[in-house]
Amino acid sequence: MNEKQVSPVRSGGLRILKIVLAALLALVLVCVIAVFAVWNNELFTLMSIKQLNGPDDANQDGAVYEMTVSGGYYFDEFLEQGGASTDSELIAYITQHITKGIIPMDIGESDIGCSSFTAATPDGDRLFGRNYDFSGTNTCIVYTNPGNGRHASVSTIDLQFIGIDQDSVPQGLMDKVLMLAAPYVPLDGVNDAGLACGIYMSFQGEDASVPTDQQTDKPDLTSTTMLRMVLDYASTVEEAVELISQYDLHDSANSSFHYMVADATGRSAVLEWVAATDSTDSDGTKRELSVLWSDGASWQAVTNYILTPGYYDGEPENAMNGLDRYEHLTAALEEANGVLADGDAAMELLSQVGRRSWKPEGSTVTVHSVVYNLTDRTAVWVGNEHYGEQSYTYQLAPGN
Repeated sequence: MNEKQVSPVRSGGLRILKIVLAALLALVLVCVIAVFAVWNNELFTLMSIKQLNGPDDANQDGAVYEMTVSGGYYFDEFLEQGGASTDSELIAYITQHITKGIIPMDIGESDIGCSSFTAATPDGDRLFGRNYDFSGTNTCIVYTNPGNGRHASVSTIDLQFIGIDQDSVPQGLMDKVLMLAAPYVPLDGVNDAGLACGIYMSFQGEDASVPTDQQTDKPDLTSTTMLRMVLDYASTVEEAVELISQYDLHDSANSSFHYMVADATGRSAVLEWVAATDSTDSDGTKRELSVLWSDGASWQAVTNYILTPGYYDGEPENAMNGLDRYEHLTAALEEANGVLADGDAAMELLSQVGRRSWKPEGSTVTVHSVVYNLTDRTAVWVGNEHYGEQSYTYQLAPGN
């Protein structure tokens, strides 16, 4: 029986092919390892994104997403390098550190309403309620747990702020890369110490909105990065105010804002930046921090109406945007002595100043309503005024 002979040329070719394939496989493996080494936290974050509800144009419902952020999202480094004094500087930092320079980003302008209040339950639980009023938009509920001495938190972001409008619902993995910026743009949230905070547009009169733009020798923060710092590093309102006072504030999105912070002890404060010497408050560089404490009261409220005493002296009432909602909330809370039966009662009060109830003829909606229980560190989140509808209601807790 004749044995087949394999030619030396063919045998050598097979060896070369095996070597080439092995080299290619090793190169692919090295590339995969390199990508994972550089992007491991980002990849885990992207894989965590899921859609909780889809958009519904007929009801102006945007999509609702949920995301769990892996790692520390370079926020320690952000503060160490002096923060950011403009949205452009913030975008440059995020692009370099989070998207590794691959995906360009943008931060959109805003014209948001919003209402908030603090209250207590008969059992002594502390509540923080918040409406976010805007045009129909996509939102994301963001969980962070950066470790290294920082607090875990859950917060809400508006995806329009990072360049994803309502018509651009992210589907594929690369489409979702922009969402990696989410930790830097919270609108409200609560951390595992029971500290909650929120951001609200403020009006100087006649719908004027001049951004705060402090110019001292302090390091810098934009509006939403200030909230992120508070959620990550503060346990009490006093700690939050102390942290904030160490920075120059630069309002984001070409708008002017004020803020509310509350903690599990029952203390709260509204933070406003107003001019000390410029009576028109038209120069954002001349503003100083004004802290309006809740001392002596079991509740506090905020809308778009500036609360600093005397601010609107000489202004017509129609220049005081948000005064009507503020008066409704304060009347209800005064009548209840700051005590609401439970979280459902707090959500009911939010519904009374929701856009469909308050100004149904307007073009804006209440994108989300949330009641944070600062005592047990939980929250109930409702999308677009779908109060009582289970499919639009989510139970949240930092660290989950």
